[in-house]
Amino acid sequence: MARRIAAAYHMEPTSGLALAARRLAVFSLAATILSVALVRFGFLDFKPALATFFGALALAGLSILVGFAAFAAIWQDGSRGMSIVLLAFLIDAIILAYPGYIYYLYRKLPAIHDITTDPIDPPRFDALARLRAGDGANPAVYAGLYSAEQQRRAYPDVEPITLEVTPQRAYEIALSVVNRRKWLIIDERPPQPPQRIGRIEAVARTPIMGFREDVSIRVSPENEGARIDVRSSSRYFEHDLGSNAARIVKFSEDVNEVVDNARPAKKPVTPAKPQPKVPAKR
Repeated sequence: MARRIAAAYHMEPTSGLALAARRLAVFSLAATILSVALVRFGFLDFKPALATFFGALALAGLSILVGFAAFAAIWQDGSRGMSIVLLAFLIDAIILAYPGYIYYLYRKLPAIHDITTDPIDPPRFDALARLRAGDGANPAVYAGLYSAEQQRRAYPDVEPITLEVTPQRAYEIALSVVNRRKWLIIDERPPQPPQRIGRIEAVARTPIMGFREDVSIRVSPENEGARIDVRSSSRYFEHDLGSNAARIVKFSEDVNEVVDNARPAKKPVTPAKPQPKVPAKR
């Protein structure tokens, strides 16, 4: 009896819609990976690569619609393919999870792209200004006080870094953190008298797509120590989804960590030994 049931099951045809949903999901996954690689490794300009990415998302959406149609067909005619449809849905969910998170950040965070620790006198882009002169790139000048007010409300922890070290030492620490984070250094100018202001300009990349975001770091003397101001700005797009603020906060944490690790450990205070009492002379 069990053999006849198994034979009857194997005789049922596999749903063509289920196979189509899986093919669309697999093709969408391949197109997504290809589009990310094209942007991240610079094989193609970001605009056609983004078009490929959005096309892959559309295929994932189409795969979901075909999968629902396959469910209905399997329910009606009893054909096979339920596991195939579930696999297609899993692939589609993996593909659409990241864009869904991006959309959540887009709705939650302000539409700004230029973040700095000093909105009154932000670190300027000198060498980076030439790289931002391309078609569609954001201007090198600071976004303005409206952006600063939006930043203050959304990212109150973006603040200047004050250190109790010389400007030269602060510059060396900042440069070491830039190298450790593997940002591409475009220009570096150590502090020179009489102003003793140092500058570092570098290019960072976003974690997934690898979009370029420009960073300018200024080291200046302040009282008996030094102050580090940072500006991070997306080269493209009006909304940075919080990436520039997160970069500045993490940079500040790394700088403070280097300073803390360089401080000598305090030696424990040894309690004084009690002095022996000398008998009084009589």
